[in-house]
Amino acid sequence: MIEPGNSDVGWMLDEVLKVPEALHAILLSADGMLRAHSADIGRDDAERLAAGLSGLQSISRSTAEFCGHDDSPWRQTLIEFAHGYVFLVAAGEGAYLAVSTTENVDMEAVTYRMHKLVDRLGKELTSPARHGTGIRA
Repeated sequence: MIEPGNSDVGWMLDEVLKVPEALHAILLSADGMLRAHSADIGRDDAERLAAGLSGLQSISRSTAEFCGHDDSPWRQTLIEFAHGYVFLVAAGEGAYLAVSTTENVDMEAVTYRMHKLVDRLGKELTSPARHGTGIRA
């Protein structure tokens, strides 16, 4: 499913899910707004998850100094659960791509597909920061 202005992105999110054991994909903006989602997840769930994942990305980015460089740009966060994973990657300025999987997924294959999708879409996946929100992209 696609949100207004991203009519060509939803089917591309479904392409990432061709990796066995991949479940859902969403595209979100830095301020937590849902931009697009794969066909197998409802809009309400996708919107709720987009808000949460935006916060997770922000928290992850704030820990760059732990790697020895305060100004190191955030690229990716991986969350592991007992029965699966959530992959969250930068997808251009102010846009993030998230994919959920089961615990049996080939993690390298998912990450590879996500980065290939980001490379292929380029400007399609960028989401400029909204003015007046106080959130940097």
